[in-house]
Amino acid sequence: MGAAEITPAGGRPIIESYGTGRFRVSGIAYAASILVLPMRTEPWPVASVSEITIASFAAVMAPDAGVDILLLGCGARAAAIDPALKRSLKAAGIALDIMDTGAACRTYNVLAGENRRVAAALIALR
Repeated sequence: MGAAEITPAGGRPIIESYGTGRFRVSGIAYAASILVLPMRTEPWPVASVSEITIASFAAVMAPDAGVDILLLGCGARAAAIDPALKRSLKAAGIALDIMDTGAACRTYNVLAGENRRVAAALIALR
C-alpha cells in the first residue's frame, strides 16, 4: 500500500473483497481503511468514525473528483457523524449515505456498475 493506485485501463475501481483489516480493489490489496473514488483507490488514514474531519473528505470534495454520492462505511456498524460534516458535503453537492462497511462495499459496486458518480470512504473492519 502506498500512493493512490489508478485502476488499469481507466476503468472504475471494483471492490472484490473485504475482511478484517483488509480490502481488495481491482486486484490490489489494501491493509487499512480506503477511499474508493471514481477513477482511483487510495489509503484513507481513518480507523474510526470519531477520527473523521472535513479534511478526511478532501479528495472526495475536490472539484475534479466527480462525486455526487459518498458512501461511508463505518466498520462493523453504521454510526452517526458530526452534522457539520454532513452539511459541508451537502453544500458541495455530495449526498452522504452512512452504513456498515460491508453494505457500503456492496452498494458501491452496484452504483458504480450503473455508472453513477459514487465514491466510498471505507473504515476497515477490526
